[in-house]
Amino acid sequence: MKIHPFSFKNNRRMKKYQFEICANSVESCLAAQAGGADRVELCAGIPEGGTTPSHGDIIVARETLTQTKLHVIIRPRGSDFLYSPLEQRIMLEDIDEARRLGVDGVVFGCLTAEGEVDLPLMRQLMEAAQGLSVTFHRAFDVCRHPQKALEEIISLGCDRILTSGQQPTAEQGIPLLKELQEQAAGRIILLAGCGVNETNIACIAKETDIHEFHFSAREIVASSMTYHNEAISMGGTVHIDKYSHPVTTIERVKHTIACLQ
Repeated sequence: MKIHPFSFKNNRRMKKYQFEICANSVESCLAAQAGGADRVELCAGIPEGGTTPSHGDIIVARETLTQTKLHVIIRPRGSDFLYSPLEQRIMLEDIDEARRLGVDGVVFGCLTAEGEVDLPLMRQLMEAAQGLSVTFHRAFDVCRHPQKALEEIISLGCDRILTSGQQPTAEQGIPLLKELQEQAAGRIILLAGCGVNETNIACIAKETDIHEFHFSAREIVASSMTYHNEAISMGGTVHIDKYSHPVTTIERVKHTIACLQ
């Protein structure tokens, strides 16, 4: 298998806004590209907040994304962002594998038990990710001191922080997003995400002066199966709809981007 390095056209670097799609599949990656997104964050385990995608997902996404940058999340499990030594080893291996497969960037974030940025572990991961774009993900939104964390993440050399302003949605987090954007003063990119859509992206941009946005643009697609067995749950006691799934659509990507153009 030959991996082709990604190349970006110079005129796209000059865009005022950048749009990243949270992609739950290669199908969603392709819709993001067709809709005009600049970047995708490829994730598995979306209901858990995103986990590391499979080897196969990364390979096929890399082969098919010719106009859109490919970032992958490095997160061995759901739940919190306090990682055991075993999980730390897994993250380092996943970064190495993502690099080998030709991704453009990786997305991770680590905290201590006290809710601070885990600087020693982050330094290890940053060293492993040298040469790749690095986004500190929404672990930031559950840290104890966001202003302090911002300075620490800048000192680590991360390229951007994905954040909803420590609120359930970025729209609700506008006050902190605005404050952090002013504090960052161009030293790091703030990527506003969670609940960003056609109805609020323009407001978030205007109120915060943030220029990068992370959204899913998904719609529910019905299964093609004609036989349904509703007695069986694939999630045990947690109900999971077996006969539909969410997927990013070209139309929603285009529509959301158009709100800022």
